[in-house]
Amino acid sequence: MISELSKAIAALDLPADWLGLRAVKDTSSTYAVRDGKPETNGKSLTQGVMVEVLVNGQLGYGATNSLKLESLQAAAKTAYQQALTASQWSIHPTTVAERPKVVGQYSSPFLKPLQSLTAGEINEVLVKLCQTLKVSDQIVQTSAAAHIREIETWFVSSNGSEVYQKFLTLATDYAATAQAGPVVQRRSHNGWLAHCHQGGMELFLTPELWAEVKQVGEQAVELLSAEECPTTATTLVLDPDQMLLQIHESVGHPLELDRILGDERNYAGGSFVKPKDFGELVYGSPLMNITFDPTVPGEFSSYSFDDTGVPATREYVIRDGVLERGLGSLESQARLGLPGVACARATSWNRPAIDRMANLNLEPGNASFEEMIGNIEHGVYMQSNRSWSIDDQRHKFQFGCEYAKLIENGQLTKTLRNPNYRGTTPQFWRSLSQLGDRSTWKLYGSPVCGKGEPNQTIWVGHAAPVCAFTNIEVFGGGA
Repeated sequence: MISELSKAIAALDLPADWLGLRAVKDTSSTYAVRDGKPETNGKSLTQGVMVEVLVNGQLGYGATNSLKLESLQAAAKTAYQQALTASQWSIHPTTVAERPKVVGQYSSPFLKPLQSLTAGEINEVLVKLCQTLKVSDQIVQTSAAAHIREIETWFVSSNGSEVYQKFLTLATDYAATAQAGPVVQRRSHNGWLAHCHQGGMELFLTPELWAEVKQVGEQAVELLSAEECPTTATTLVLDPDQMLLQIHESVGHPLELDRILGDERNYAGGSFVKPKDFGELVYGSPLMNITFDPTVPGEFSSYSFDDTGVPATREYVIRDGVLERGLGSLESQARLGLPGVACARATSWNRPAIDRMANLNLEPGNASFEEMIGNIEHGVYMQSNRSWSIDDQRHKFQFGCEYAKLIENGQLTKTLRNPNYRGTTPQFWRSLSQLGDRSTWKLYGSPVCGKGEPNQTIWVGHAAPVCAFTNIEVFGGGA
């Protein structure tokens, strides 16, 4: 494919300053079972090419689902006219320096090919998962799903770039809903579709799978008779499966440079962060170290190059609590005069790349889980996101979890249902008081991060240890 695209780009007849072709082939399969009965069995294929053209300091875009030269030429002409028209109202000129020449490749690591199980075999496992979840007659609904995806991308440019990347991803989800009279509780496997990674079918049938499934069902029943989460200000301990959401909403989105520029106002708006804050803002406590890291093997959004060909490197976004850099492409970095990362990403071949988070991780500390809990006189330990709400500046938030335990005198005691907490972003992160060690550090992610107009739903990864925050307002479902 690289050879064909390179020949095509040489044959395109346009007086452009720079041309880029990004071809994508995306094959995905979705399997879902509810109450032991197959609900969804689908497979889709989408493929095409995005043509990017630089003219008079402006970028234009055109897309086609055909690799024929005449189709690529038509898409390039559309992109050229778009860029030419936009140049009359230029905000900031783009240069070829923002599309550097790169050559390389990337492939997801795997042990067992994604095709090593047939559709029938996958459905058999999902049915068995539902059966295992039903640990009691109080379980009124069970569900299990698997989303398998293989994405290949090819990127070539008129200044010599040649990049090939292949991504193998698997996201799984299973959950049980329990009911006792008017009380209804749902428990899932670390939150909806949080188990998503790059790799092969070894991610599906893990040695721990059946014990974890049974525990999900048992905890759903356990929540029916649990006490309501108290309303108080206390020490809050969050599991990595909830830190996924905390990092995503209160660090990832507010640090996207296009939001700070004012270009992005969809999906809960802009950001409280100002350009002058970089290098100055104390975002969190000295324990807070956030890295943008697409180099982690097996994490959901690992890659070697972003979708404009920029090499991906591990970078500190927040170091020792201080904000250092944003999540923005070379164009956004040039416009703001601020450091960013290789994060220009597109959801498909028919969308241009925009500023997106990828793997955004909280680095671990030195405390074991037992040491952390043992240091807390009173607190609440919460797991698995259930709900979220955040304002249009990513400043004030309120999040809910599925499952909680009361912490009393250094021990986990009563189970609590309907646990929630609220805060403001800087105040919350500055209250970070304990950080779990590498043994508590877990990889999670989401395949459905939405942004942009028209919408782009993309996949992101987040890793974190268990974390403790002091003097946080927690409350139950009746508050």
